[in-house]
Amino acid sequence: MIWMIGVLNSSPISAKDDIAWDKLQGLGEVEYFTIEQPQGYNPAKTLHIFARLPDGYDRKKSTTYPTLYVLDAGTNFPLFASYYTHLRLMEDIPEMILIGISYGSNSFADGNTRGHDFTAPSQQSEHYGGAKVFDQFLAKTLMPEIEKKYAVNKKKQMLFGQSLGGQFALFSAMYGNAPFYAVIASNPAFHRNLNFFEQPLKKRVARPKAYIISAEFDAERFRTPARKWQKHWSDQASDWERKFQILPNHNHLSANPEAFRRGLKWIFQNE
Repeated sequence: MIWMIGVLNSSPISAKDDIAWDKLQGLGEVEYFTIEQPQGYNPAKTLHIFARLPDGYDRKKSTTYPTLYVLDAGTNFPLFASYYTHLRLMEDIPEMILIGISYGSNSFADGNTRGHDFTAPSQQSEHYGGAKVFDQFLAKTLMPEIEKKYAVNKKKQMLFGQSLGGQFALFSAMYGNAPFYAVIASNPAFHRNLNFFEQPLKKRVARPKAYIISAEFDAERFRTPARKWQKHWSDQASDWERKFQILPNHNHLSANPEAFRRGLKWIFQNE
């Protein structure tokens, strides 16, 4: 069942308000709220946060759950929220909380600044370079808020990102501070700043382990840099647990569900 946190207008506005969201039972129990990125976050703006809770979630119990943060949630969250239902039925993955982070639009004019927020600096793209600040936003603002609202296992918080979101997932693991246990990077897009990701790793007490997929039929501008990145790191950072796989018969976007499934199975395979 879908719940909205906040005050809603009870008067019908459009046909969309008559959609029986609770009849899409595969989506499970979903809650929604908004959060403001603080001033200085290029620019301050509203993010839309969705939480898909485990079946039978009980706020009165002390049980905590692994929690996966999903970037580009405007498209990825409904896909994963329903796919989670199938994966749980087959016991492929443990119960968990899914947190979707959405700009609410695909348009930069309407506030979608993923091209800035998810990226390390680039000499080829002036608007790149906001990853460090976005990593701080997750660590200091969003993750503490999620931990207050929901029964999060603080030691098992994970991140999923695709394309530029995959770049951010690896930025966070390699050079960031957000306290993720693991990241999943689906077709990370290094095509404009690969050299940045060949710099030495930032020292961390506990580095998130990383699962990376590069699709067989991804566009060459994405596929080639991702595999150069893998080759660069193949004999380095041996204490950094990670797995790189080439995904057969998939492209830049079709890989997402399989990266979600394979990544989670790899993360929890020995637990």
